[in-house]
Parts: sequence; structure tokens; C-alpha cells
Amino acid sequence: MRRTAARAGRVTHAGPDGVETAPGADGAGQAPPQAGDRTPGAAAAPGGQQPLRQEPLRTEFPFQLPRGYVDESGTVHRDGTMRLSTARDELVPLRDVRVQENPAYLSVVLLGRVITRLGTLPMVHDGIVENMFASDLAYLQDFYRQINAEGHTRAAVRCPHCSEPFEVELGGSRLGES
Repeated sequence: MRRTAARAGRVTHAGPDGVETAPGADGAGQAPPQAGDRTPGAAAAPGGQQPLRQEPLRTEFPFQLPRGYVDESGTVHRDGTMRLSTARDELVPLRDVRVQENPAYLSVVLLGRVITRLGTLPMVHDGIVENMFASDLAYLQDFYRQINAEGHTRAAVRCPHCSEPFEVELGGSRLGES
């Protein structure tokens, strides 16, 4: 069945006999689903098979620090959540005076922006990150790279021979790799 746009902005359908008809009894509704119709936005898979299900976008990721942040009362905070970084998260710290004086401070300011929860702390900021143990800072830097750089380079595909779905890594782990 072929769909064409009518002059009034309504959608009409050309049936097998080639005659165009408006959907619904009053012509204002949408056409009932037809066999072979797909949900909006679903792309057809090669070979006429059902499309692969795309998982919803995850924007927050849990983590556990190797040692833990020790606050002023001596409480150790290890479990936390980090969100995906935005372009703004990476640009705003570049205007920070501390980063301009010492570029190594960039990761501290950046992590202070993207860590949304750490233990029972009411708020996480760069002052907390700069007082973490070096091993925890290294862990968070690696975790940040993992969820922001590598997270988007995986693609769901289907084997052309057996039709089994699987994931492939599209990008390399270093610049210039593929």
C-alpha cells in the first residue's frame, strides 16, 4: 500500500486497485495499521527481518571508588553516580582560572561537574574531587573516558548468515584506530 500526501494536508492511501482513499470513517483519523507497517522511527533490517531493538539511552552510570572519599567527619563514601558529559561540561572549565594556570586541574573541575552522587554527601563539587585519593581520581578519569568516549562506538548488528544479533565496537581505543 502506497501513502501519498493530499492537498489538504491529510494522508491518503492508494489501495491495490490504485484508488486513493482517506483513512478512517470521517477522513480525519489515521489509517489503521497494515500488515508490514513498522513502528515510527524503526528502520528495516537487511533481508526483511525484524529491526534490532535499540536500548534506551543511559545518561547516568553507577560506580564504586576503589578506596573511597573520606569526609571531614571520617565517613567513607564509595558508591556514586556519574552522568554523561555535555559539550558545556567540557567547555566551561576552560575558563576557570585554576585550569588556565594548571591544565592538569581540568579533570578535577570536569569530574566535579559530572558526578551527580557520592555516598551520602548532599552535593559533589570540584573541592571534593581534589581531596580524593590519587587512585580514586585515576579510577574516575578512566570511568569518565569509558562512558563518554567508548559508550557511543558500539553498534547492534545481525549476522548475515545465521541472523543472530550481536554488538561490534566501531571505534578504536586510541586516536587513529578503527
